Amino acid sequence: MASIFTVSILQSALELGCIYSLVALALFVSFSLLNIADLTTDGCFTLGCAAGAMVTLSGHPFLALAAAIFAGVCAGFVTAFLQTQMGVESILAGIIVNTGLYTINIAVMGFSSIANLFNCNTVFSIAKNYIGSDWYKLIVAAGFVIVVGIILALFLGTRLGMSIRATGDNPDMVQASSINSAFTITVGLCVANAMTALSGALIAQYQKSCDINIGTGMVTIALASLIIGETLIGKGGIFKRVVGVIFGSCLYRLIVAIALRLSIPAECLKLVSAIIVAIAISFPYLKGKAAFWTQTRLRGKGGVRK
Repeated sequence: MASIFTVSILQSALELGCIYSLVALALFVSFSLLNIADLTTDGCFTLGCAAGAMVTLSGHPFLALAAAIFAGVCAGFVTAFLQTQMGVESILAGIIVNTGLYTINIAVMGFSSIANLFNCNTVFSIAKNYIGSDWYKLIVAAGFVIVVGIILALFLGTRLGMSIRATGDNPDMVQASSINSAFTITVGLCVANAMTALSGALIAQYQKSCDINIGTGMVTIALASLIIGETLIGKGGIFKRVVGVIFGSCLYRLIVAIALRLSIPAECLKLVSAIIVAIAISFPYLKGKAAFWTQTRLRGKGGVRK
């Protein structure tokens, strides 16, 4: 048991959990708040990874993050445009954009399926020179997540942010009011995909490589983190829910790390992710059923005593 929970495993899980939590926060905006199943996530993550990797190769690691965010905004805008202006269903719009992004991503990477950043400076290597600690990667990743999380929570508390939340909560009321639902959906999807692309760029610099298939299954991973966080932390204010999403992402990565330590083949990780999502989603239902059965048994015993 001691060999499973080592400091290095915990450190790696927290680093990846913080970076991937940006994708979970993106799904929090699109799925939980806007009530839109945005399937652009897989392709957008790869887009951010590819754009960030190529700009990093040119010697601009910080500009690479900005380029990835801009690319993510563009992907989110196209998805929102298909939904709001072309009348395409949200799921189909995400599939269409995700399919088209494969060609765009491989074009961004110079029509190569792999890009290596081993001889380039990254935000992590630069931070290592200033921090000089073994935890420099976690400090950088946590710093980005904290900043993005605070900005997101503050944004969702503004008038525009509350309009985005209202669009997902009660679309009929929004349509009857002066709120432009097409605009709020566009802004929400742009913000969500910007965070997804930023996560991809950070992953590219974290592992110093980019693969054309790196985003495959990212929706499942982010959904697992989102559901775990909302299940364990529960509902509440925006800040509490944002913290819960980040916590869920770190916990998910820790579960995956433990699974790898238990000699589960890497090819089975997608299956493990699917099982985690299924358990997390069904947990509130099963918990309610268990409470109902407990109350039924107690009432039955009370009836017998009478």
